[in-house]
Amino acid sequence: MDFSALISGFGGGAVTILSFIAALSIVVAIHEYGHYIVGRWSGIGADVFSIGFGPILWSRVDKRGMRWQIAAIPLGGYVKFKGDANAASGKDADAMEGLNETELRATMHGAPLWARSATVAAGPVFNFILSIFMFAAVIMISGQAGDKLVIGKLFEMPQKSYTLQEGDEVLSVNGTPVPVASAGESFGDFWKDMEIADPLIYEVKRDGEVMEVTGPYFNTPVVHTIVPRSAARAAGLEVGDVITAVDGTPVAAFTQLQQAVEGSEGSTLMLDVIRNGETLQFELTPKRSDEPQAEGGFKTFWRIGVTGGLAFEIDATEWVGLGPALKIGVEQTWRVASGSVSGLYHMLTGAISSCNLSGPVGIAETAGEMASRGGTSFFWFVAVISTAIGMLNLFPIPMLDGGHLVFYAYEAVTGKPPSDSWLNVLMQVGLMMVLGLMMFGLMNDLFLCR
Repeated sequence: MDFSALISGFGGGAVTILSFIAALSIVVAIHEYGHYIVGRWSGIGADVFSIGFGPILWSRVDKRGMRWQIAAIPLGGYVKFKGDANAASGKDADAMEGLNETELRATMHGAPLWARSATVAAGPVFNFILSIFMFAAVIMISGQAGDKLVIGKLFEMPQKSYTLQEGDEVLSVNGTPVPVASAGESFGDFWKDMEIADPLIYEVKRDGEVMEVTGPYFNTPVVHTIVPRSAARAAGLEVGDVITAVDGTPVAAFTQLQQAVEGSEGSTLMLDVIRNGETLQFELTPKRSDEPQAEGGFKTFWRIGVTGGLAFEIDATEWVGLGPALKIGVEQTWRVASGSVSGLYHMLTGAISSCNLSGPVGIAETAGEMASRGGTSFFWFVAVISTAIGMLNLFPIPMLDGGHLVFYAYEAVTGKPPSDSWLNVLMQVGLMMVLGLMMFGLMNDLFLCR
């Protein structure tokens, strides 16, 4: 394996690693704080709150006698409640012996069933709350398209010149009036059926005067972003590259590029690219991508891992209030959570590729890429990861929160918890399942799906 290529594609080395650590630490801290604070409200004491595992890098003891610490391996965290033998909340029978009723009530294993259930469920719930607020914050910061289509920055196209200018308010394009967003019409629908031609005739308002100017076809084949671990990343494409032909066939629109890639069905393609005025060629092989559909299920596509966009930025946006932003946050959190469950189910049944499962390397690469795009992209990524981790922890696997909740449900039905010997066996099985899942994701990252 070419480890130098892996490192160079790792999104900038230190930036990628720091972005990954920052994203995971935020998500883990909120998750564990949910356990801790609800446990405290429920009368359950804690001894240790740890971000990370392994050697301790920093720690302090608060007035309640609890140790707050940061450990060297930033791949998770834990709260060790009173009565716990380990980070997985196994019972410490020796420590529980000789405790009076009040002391026993303050332990995880001596507290009422409702208190234990609420404490365990709080971790994933806090993850979902974090996601909702972070999605909402990004929406409020970014805003949404207003009723006016005002031209922001225009992206340079090689050997092209237009009279469209930054600040122009677009009234119509090729005779088609610009839609009004408040009426429920979207700019996306407006562009969808637009004739692929260059230049287009834009009717604009400039300094109070209405005039006709020339402008670019809106959806040019310019690379706006590159997906981590993609064919484009491996081939060496860069943001700003203009793709002019696929296998010798000219492309004038990003939709034409998409059609050429889809039509390849995974066969190797030769792209003609203009970069800084120079024509280059890149050979790459599209990768399979199984993507969720609005009506449910997944559909297979072929992707090279680049995203396009408008030939210009839209300058006119409107502020979104807290209420509508939170509603969008809830909807987006639900989409990510349901998509995660559906994706895992379809992978297990063989309906979609197991390459849809990423391990720590894939997540780190994505974290670095999102951080390089700016704060809002990074926060959106953190919100997605928070939802995914919240859902993962609800799976009924021993050692995860969902496994503990299954044990508590058994106790609620039978009137007694599973025996300590069975719990120990099930915890070991759960640990092996989680480690196996992590190793499979890591193998996908390094060998199987690159």
